[in-house]
Amino acid sequence: MAAAAGSSDPEKNPLSVPKSSGEVSQLREPLISSEDYSLRAVIAPFLFPAFGGLLYGYDIGATSSGTISLQSESVSGISWYGLSSVQVGLITSGSLYGALIGSLLAFKIADFLGRRKELLLSSTLYLIGALITALAPNFVVMVIGRLIYGIGIGLAMHAAPMYIAETAPSHIRGQLISMKEFLIVFGMLLGYTVGSLLINTVAGWRYMFGFGAPLAVIMGIGMWWLPCSPRWILLCALQGKGNMRELRESAICCLCQLRGKAVTESAAEQVDDMLAELSDISEENDVKLGDMFQGKCLKALTIGAGLVLFQQITGQPSVLYYAGSIFQSAGFSAASDATRVSILLGLLKLFMTGIAVLVVDKLGRRPLLLGGVSGMVISLFLLGSYYTYLDNAPAVAVGGLLFYVGCYQLSFGPIGWLMISEIFPLRLRGRGLSIAVLVNFGANAVVTFAFSPLKEILGAGILFFIFGGIALLSLVFIFFIIPETKGLTLEEIEAKYL
Repeated sequence: MAAAAGSSDPEKNPLSVPKSSGEVSQLREPLISSEDYSLRAVIAPFLFPAFGGLLYGYDIGATSSGTISLQSESVSGISWYGLSSVQVGLITSGSLYGALIGSLLAFKIADFLGRRKELLLSSTLYLIGALITALAPNFVVMVIGRLIYGIGIGLAMHAAPMYIAETAPSHIRGQLISMKEFLIVFGMLLGYTVGSLLINTVAGWRYMFGFGAPLAVIMGIGMWWLPCSPRWILLCALQGKGNMRELRESAICCLCQLRGKAVTESAAEQVDDMLAELSDISEENDVKLGDMFQGKCLKALTIGAGLVLFQQITGQPSVLYYAGSIFQSAGFSAASDATRVSILLGLLKLFMTGIAVLVVDKLGRRPLLLGGVSGMVISLFLLGSYYTYLDNAPAVAVGGLLFYVGCYQLSFGPIGWLMISEIFPLRLRGRGLSIAVLVNFGANAVVTFAFSPLKEILGAGILFFIFGGIALLSLVFIFFIIPETKGLTLEEIEAKYL
């Protein structure tokens, strides 16, 4: 164990692990061949936490059709169907405001509960929120349900990547975390599909929102079955939250549950190696919030938070949540036609996300950002032109919208989150990511809420021109501020750019 703790060269000593600003998700495991792991050991600890992302994506897709169904006199099945633009905005953005609350709660309860219990709480809130929304007798109750569901989103998007990273085999950890983002997009496609099937059903919006309940049950059962993260247990031991010997034995037991027979003989040794590397993690306790706004971290925060801010204020939430309405106003007279085209949008997102994952380490971050955002600018000005001058050419709006989505998935979509995971100094990465996530959800909620009222006041054409102008500003920001991090280690990024 002393050898493992004393060497900092991972090539010479595969048991050595880097310290990571209090985030144990960055720790490396001993290198064991992929043949030593069962399929269960790989899939189960990934799939059930990733259901938190699936339910987030599903909410985006289902809301697109659900708001159309809610406002229809013929199929809404309710007496309060005549919703104002502000009410539609509150229903649409309610889950995002809940996600903000969930993200703030995670600061207080995450380390106390642990990753597994946080995901269990998230699945419970998903279930309660979905049921309240689906059974809502009036507008106020529905908004409450949306907020509860959103708190589940905030907790899930905080805990899921940590649990996956801390329990995944090291040689496929990156692939699994990337697949979690892929599952979010798949959830959007599922939401669009369910919405398309139910758009002409009386009170179909109830089924659209309620479909999230059985998915939440699956997530909850899976997380109940899975063990705690061994690294979280060891952190509790080091923080004096229990008997060291008992917690060490518990960590060994959880590791064996996750890995099966492959690590039965070496589990104790692996846990001792983790303990040796985690013993220096206490330096994170000295980090203060003010440290985020000076020196290296201020520059990193400008890059990371600026990127995810532009990711949202260039119109992306509006496109996702209001896709059905946009297609409907673009010439698809039937609501079912609009939602079917939204399925095409979901398939396109899924396809382009896959391409981005394949090429980002070959082409680099900056080329994809500059090329993709340039395409977004063109798309937004096409949409603005359609609603202002070309209202007899709906193909322009549909083509512009699909082109926008494709370019977004090549640029801001995957690369925004990738960059914020790379750019923060190691000691402050956890705090930096937290601030960036809050900026993302906050901007998302504001843009989603404001879209419907602003569309009514300014008109869709002017609004899309505004988004296009913001996208132009983001190009300037990317060109002058965003560095190229392809092929660099985290330490090289910090030394070169911060």
